[in-house]
Amino acid sequence: MKHHSELFIDGRWTPGSGGKTFPVLDPATGEELAAFAIAEEADCDAAVEAAAAALPAWSDTPPRIRSEVLRRAFEILTEDKEQLAETIVLENGKSYADALGEASYAIEFFRWFAEEAVRVRGDFRLSPTGDKHIVVTHQPIGVALLITPWNFPAAMATRKIAPALAAGCTVILKPARETPLTAAFVVDALRRAGVPDGVVNLVTPVPTGPAVARMLHHPEVRKISFTGSTEVGRVLLHGAADNVVSASMELGGNAPFVILPGADLKAAVDGALIAKMRNGGSACTAANRFYVHSSLAREFAERMATELSTWRVGPGSDRANQLGALVSVQERDKVADLVDSAVGAGAEVLTGGEASEHGAFYAPTVLTGVTHKNPIAQTEIFGPVTSIIEYDDVDDAVRMANDTIYGLIAYVYGEQASALAVAQRIDAGMVAVNRAVLSDPAAPFGGMKQSGLGREGSSEGILEFLEEKYIGIDL
Repeated sequence: MKHHSELFIDGRWTPGSGGKTFPVLDPATGEELAAFAIAEEADCDAAVEAAAAALPAWSDTPPRIRSEVLRRAFEILTEDKEQLAETIVLENGKSYADALGEASYAIEFFRWFAEEAVRVRGDFRLSPTGDKHIVVTHQPIGVALLITPWNFPAAMATRKIAPALAAGCTVILKPARETPLTAAFVVDALRRAGVPDGVVNLVTPVPTGPAVARMLHHPEVRKISFTGSTEVGRVLLHGAADNVVSASMELGGNAPFVILPGADLKAAVDGALIAKMRNGGSACTAANRFYVHSSLAREFAERMATELSTWRVGPGSDRANQLGALVSVQERDKVADLVDSAVGAGAEVLTGGEASEHGAFYAPTVLTGVTHKNPIAQTEIFGPVTSIIEYDDVDDAVRMANDTIYGLIAYVYGEQASALAVAQRIDAGMVAVNRAVLSDPAAPFGGMKQSGLGREGSSEGILEFLEEKYIGIDL
């Protein structure tokens, strides 16, 4: 399979002004997959200027035409879905099943926003005083800088690109250094779909921070949309403040999974396996802290351990493997350090707890005897580790679930009325009740507190890339 490993600026693939590259590695083997072009300052400037030059024509393009371009991108990627999944496996390390699931999810954003492009609503009404008519319309916010992470390299790109293009904005995509091949695959699909030159640009600067700050402070950039850690999000928000750039932030999480007394234990275990292990636990939506009522805790832990002890772990190139590699040895070691620290504080390993000698693999792990204040319960693990915390009183479970700076997603399992009541008390932008998967292009994705600002997907997603304009007119 041929992969693009160059920058994409103003409709052309380019090796960059400096001719330098960085290695893209297969985390399952450590082998080099590609030498990807490094974007110098001049390349980043050129990308912003290309996007700015293309903005007027793309903004004036009828919504139906923009819609049809996105629809063609959907059709192209649907045809190439398996190749997209294989690309994700190679550079991200996740299992093929997870990669195929991500590819399907990612592609759907092009179809959803192809439909939303022609459905942006406005308003027209007589003012209460009767002296004028109030007309409310929307216009594209402008050039958008999109920054995406390595854990969902396709879906996080399409979830930003699709609404931006639907709104009439032009974009510069800056993917994670670990997973640029997937980003290039998506960008090339848009090129093939007929996106005009300059509307979509791809840059991969090394080091990242100074280049992103430079682009963020360019006077033509009016929007930043970032998915990543809360720590980096804070830095970007500071930078956005200098030019009062509109910011959408999808930041970190520390998702509680609350199992209430009387819950259907089989359903809870089945849900936990998906909510925890999907994407190898490397997801901001992954269940991170399991608060299990004491009447169910031991049996829940044993069932989880029994199931996970049978899972096949290995490279995603073997489609029978249920758990792939983490994205890097460094990420593997972070997970190992958290588990070792928890064990040192008294946690018990029921299964797993081991890092591989070769490749970035970590065994699916179940820990019991974890306390709410243990660092493993206060940190976004981003790995296949189930940390179980027992509780006796539901009010305590809610208090512990809310005792975090994060508020992205939560999971509640129990009798429906009780679970819904608890869901309403949890401080999170999304709550899954008796189900393990919540993300949907048709639903608003986003968090409370320090988990972010704004929403992606749904009808709200396109509004992040539009300015509301009020026009008063005397008819």
